[in-house]
Amino acid sequence: MPSNEATAEQRALVLEIDRVFDAPRELLWRLWRDPEHMVRWHGPEGIALTACEIDFRVGGKWRRCMSSGQGHEHWIHGEYLEIAEPGRLSFTYVNEGDGFETVVTMDFIAAAGDRTRMVFTQTPFLSRAERDGHGWGWNSGFDILSNYLAIFTGNDWSPKGLPRRDGVAEDMVAARRRHTEEQRRNADTAQAGRSAGTELPGNPSGGEHPV
Repeated sequence: MPSNEATAEQRALVLEIDRVFDAPRELLWRLWRDPEHMVRWHGPEGIALTACEIDFRVGGKWRRCMSSGQGHEHWIHGEYLEIAEPGRLSFTYVNEGDGFETVVTMDFIAAAGDRTRMVFTQTPFLSRAERDGHGWGWNSGFDILSNYLAIFTGNDWSPKGLPRRDGVAEDMVAARRRHTEEQRRNADTAQAGRSAGTELPGNPSGGEHPV
């Protein structure tokens, strides 16, 4: 059912999500563009992609299969409507089970500290329950996306880890844990250096005091 056949009530149902990611928008854009990245983060917890096809151009088609395990398939597809790198991306989104078409639009806004604010909208929906279900799914997937972004360091933006299997993003969670532990160690090291510098004013470098 194309969106122009939606009722006024269905068109009034809008999903809005506003998230900030700790990554530049050029990297975030790449994770939406490249299937090699998408299979490593896309989908809510408990759901993984078993197929991911992307023709990334205006008028190009995309199609993905989401699965919660053996014997389960949920196919979705759509068409790219607007591609304005790295600021805006819009595409249609169709659940093949019901054929109802929605439109997803995302604005990627540069934020302080080399971060990105992503403003996401999707409309219309068959029902309020459908909208709320999509809201849970997207937000869960964006949590996994945030974990995946934590793996990246420097200018190496090649795919990291393994594609998600059986809907479990253990490698993403582990990467996030390592990232947090590394930040804590760096903070402890910096604090130790400041303490050493305070205790030994004769050694401004903050290193060991010569014997």
